[in-house]
Amino acid sequence: MATDLVKVEIIERQTVKPSSPTPHSSRTVQLSVLDQMVQSHVYAQTLFFYSANNNITCSEGGATSTDMAAMRMKERDYCQDLIRSLAKTLTHFYPLAGRLSKGHDMIQCTDDGAEFVTARVKCSLSQIFEHPDPEMLTGLVPAIGQPDGDGDGDGVSTRLPLLAVQANLFECGGITIGLNMSHKVIDGITASAFISCWAKTALNDGDDDQVPFMVPKFDAASYFPPLDFLNSSQPSSAELVGIIKQDKCITKRFVFDASKIATLQSNLARALAPHAPTRVLVVSALIWKCAMEASSKTSNIPPSSILLTMDLRRWFEPPLPQNLAGNVVGILVVTATASLKGQEESNETIDLKDLVAKLSKGIAQQKETYPTKLPFDSNEAWQRAQEYNKLRGNVDMYHLCSGIWCRLPFYEADFGWGKPTWVSIPSIGCKDAFYLIDKRDGKGIEALLSLSEEIMEHFESNPELLKYASVNPRVM
Repeated sequence: MATDLVKVEIIERQTVKPSSPTPHSSRTVQLSVLDQMVQSHVYAQTLFFYSANNNITCSEGGATSTDMAAMRMKERDYCQDLIRSLAKTLTHFYPLAGRLSKGHDMIQCTDDGAEFVTARVKCSLSQIFEHPDPEMLTGLVPAIGQPDGDGDGDGVSTRLPLLAVQANLFECGGITIGLNMSHKVIDGITASAFISCWAKTALNDGDDDQVPFMVPKFDAASYFPPLDFLNSSQPSSAELVGIIKQDKCITKRFVFDASKIATLQSNLARALAPHAPTRVLVVSALIWKCAMEASSKTSNIPPSSILLTMDLRRWFEPPLPQNLAGNVVGILVVTATASLKGQEESNETIDLKDLVAKLSKGIAQQKETYPTKLPFDSNEAWQRAQEYNKLRGNVDMYHLCSGIWCRLPFYEADFGWGKPTWVSIPSIGCKDAFYLIDKRDGKGIEALLSLSEEIMEHFESNPELLKYASVNPRVM
């Protein structure tokens, strides 16, 4: 499906503020050192697709004028319900209605509000599902203003909203909710908690007493003390871990069905015996291997690094509260090199079993050494981030970043129209990065991968990859 076939018309933009004012005692939220490590201009985007009557059998050509009028009225009701429930939800997730402070070291929770966009899409969901191109989906996510000078040294405005929502209304009666959330405020678990709370609030018509969820705690700075960059010789926040390479690139979608992942796990089980490799581990390793091979301009495969994250809520001793909001993740970096195959020095190869074993061992070793007890050593975490930045500066290596959004209950987000038919991520917009997100069955995995066009051409034709993955299949 061509990108220009999806025509999105913006109908209305409005600001949604918390339904109750944020208490004075909560008007500022100090960012933790882990929040400080995230660049201010990085936003996490997600799309939730809901078919009309939870199916995709509607057509745009057979509706009468009466049918269309009824559908327009239903659309208005949908949007009003979304706005009312979002306002309720923001009373609990109040930092998302705030703005970054000038120094980007805290959130000013002054109820400036989130942006809510209503849009009409001039096609049917079935057309999207037939050719679900990630580049095409970017228009379904609300754009947030470009970086400008109304901020600090990294050029990011302090007036930009930290949350923007777009309700996309399709001709067939389907609806897609596009979310654009500041990564400075949320990680995957916090984003999932927000979506879950919002959906349950909408489903229960805003009755807080009927919404079963844990109220988020925005006090991560008390666990992970921030560092004072303004009054020290430390690099500014624009130089922290997670530096995004925004070179020209292309994002493509690769789907690993549950049966294919099971086969891959079985083939690699011996490498990790007696422990069974997880589906995320084997898919990540396969993507890394194929990207390393594709990045080689000659028969010599360059050494490589992969960045992964771990949820510190579970890994702390004792475990941290599950409702602790913000970026509660530690970074893990694993490196690998190709090995010679035979006697020819130019004949290098990467053995997937060896790579899986190395990845598993590297993760285990770093989990043992990462600071996971209180009081948390913010300086040590910072030094790890700086070491990674130094590693990324090695231009003779190939570097890959990952984001894992598996095992999160995105497919449970029922706003009153049933559970989503499909949850996905649009074009990533940064090079040498991938996201993993569950398929609807909770067993398969969708991978959204962003590479340069040259590397992508080699990657997507890798025979080993194609044994286990389908390139952008239709949404079933």
